[in-house]
Amino acid sequence: MQLHFSPSMRSITISSNNGIIDLMKIKVAACHISYRTLFHTILILAFLLPFVFILTALVTLEGVNKCSSFDCLGRRLGPRLLGRVDDSSKILVRDFYKILNEVKTGEIPPALDMPDSFEQLVSDMKSNQYDAKTFAFMLRGMMEKFERDTREAKFAELMNKHFAASSVPKGIHCLTLRLTDEYSSNAHARKQLPPPELLPTLSDNSYHHFIVSTDNILAASVVVSSTVQSSLKPDNIVFHVITDKKTYAGMHSWFALNPATPAIVEVRGIHQFDWLTRENVPVLEAIENQNGIRNYYHGSNFARNNLSDTNPQKYASKLQARSPKYISLLNHLRIYLPELFPNLDKVVFMDDDVVVQHDLSLLWEINLNGKVNGAVETCRGDDEWVMSKHFRNYFNFSHPLIAQHLDPDECAWAYGMNVFDLHAWRSTNIRETYHTWLKENLRSNLTMWKLGTLPPALIAFRGHVHPIDHTWHMLGLGYQNKTDIEILKKAAVIHYNGQSKPWLQIGFEHLRPFWTKYVNYSNDFVRNCHILDS
Repeated sequence: MQLHFSPSMRSITISSNNGIIDLMKIKVAACHISYRTLFHTILILAFLLPFVFILTALVTLEGVNKCSSFDCLGRRLGPRLLGRVDDSSKILVRDFYKILNEVKTGEIPPALDMPDSFEQLVSDMKSNQYDAKTFAFMLRGMMEKFERDTREAKFAELMNKHFAASSVPKGIHCLTLRLTDEYSSNAHARKQLPPPELLPTLSDNSYHHFIVSTDNILAASVVVSSTVQSSLKPDNIVFHVITDKKTYAGMHSWFALNPATPAIVEVRGIHQFDWLTRENVPVLEAIENQNGIRNYYHGSNFARNNLSDTNPQKYASKLQARSPKYISLLNHLRIYLPELFPNLDKVVFMDDDVVVQHDLSLLWEINLNGKVNGAVETCRGDDEWVMSKHFRNYFNFSHPLIAQHLDPDECAWAYGMNVFDLHAWRSTNIRETYHTWLKENLRSNLTMWKLGTLPPALIAFRGHVHPIDHTWHMLGLGYQNKTDIEILKKAAVIHYNGQSKPWLQIGFEHLRPFWTKYVNYSNDFVRNCHILDS
């Protein structure tokens, strides 16, 4: 395209490149045009022509038929110059949505082989020349398969974690066996705990009495050690460690050979309490011996249940509810504290999966206002997962007895670190209420609640709980890996409640050091049993 100006500047001719065809000829009268106007006209043309060239090139590159006239170019470029877009892309998207809707409700052809990877999908598309609908079916089939595989893998992970949490680590089993053997061969391991001259302190209410009920020797050592090391008055501490008959010798050996001086430690087995007879604990005897209950907690039939009607979170809760510890007398023992320690007025009961980080002396100065149980409430707090528990989280409110007697919005509280006023407790019917509801749940085939010892305690202690500040007891370290470390450091007691105990390989690595700092790795038994080596 060329521009020609006549010598008199009275005409402008636009011709083709070969100069043969004149495309446009403009005659300008001298009286109507000035050099300034002409200059501006040329400047505008020089500005517009590159854009016309670019748009023409784009049309050509897009596969549009070659245009041989300005009329054709006008039809092609006009909408683009006016900011309009060809509707073909919209039609393509609309057709694609239509295909997706058909595929969403349709049946996947049974003869269609689903690729296992994206590379295989691309290869199949190239070799078989699938249409858009077949391609959409393949995408749907692949996604559904991956969802099933992911879901099954998640359930398998939860089941394996349940087995890991319910088992005894090799190192801890080794520790128990070696200490039990030491009890039989070493007189120092059998020495009286506490020494005879300190026996009066076991019923002296001027001391601060702590109670731990466990068959885990290593865990018990951490609870005692962390409490004594964190105390401002360790010589005023008396620990009552209760264990079962099979662990008693090993537990006694540990604290005989590793005294928690200046604190006083007593180790007693369940078999050494005269009060714990079948007549006094008939419900717990039934729990431990009834075949149906034992099969519920120890059987493997749950692993074969249909998983289509549940989700991983509910499945994890059901697995946790089947922990064998929930039918252990050691776990129910706290409900009998007033009878087991008839001379004590106030005690702090702690689970074996806690660590004490700060002095607990002030717990004995808390006025419970006539209540029995000083506990941290778990229905309010910064952690919406851990501190959001109400009665509806523990009970089946479709059961008529539960719906009739309980409020689903009532605030729950935590076991693990509790201040018990045993003097006030003895004038209540808490134990009887506990037994009554346990019996009802057994009669209903465990349909009223599933999760262990806390639900019946929530009922039995109703009206007898005094809330204490949440900084006394921080929960969730056994199932919440997003624990705020700064808040954790400020808590007086941290609780590894949940499956991921710090002595297990499935424990959270960043939370484990708060527990292991109180493990005596210099001890020969701990070292030789390779505790947490691998």
